[in-house]
Amino acid sequence: MAAEIEKKYGISSRLIESGGGVFEVCVDGDLIFSKKELDRFPEHSEIFSMLDTKQS
Repeated sequence: MAAEIEKKYGISSRLIESGGGVFEVCVDGDLIFSKKELDRFPEHSEIFSMLDTKQS
């Protein structure tokens, strides 16, 4: 997903290692997706849609 975000939006992302099955996506400090809250991983299109909204 990180490579696709960089290719599509020209922004780099980074993995912050954690434990307990946590997978969260933050943009400019704002949480836009939380696996812990939804109990599933995101589809790439979900994240792209959220990034599009955030950049508007």
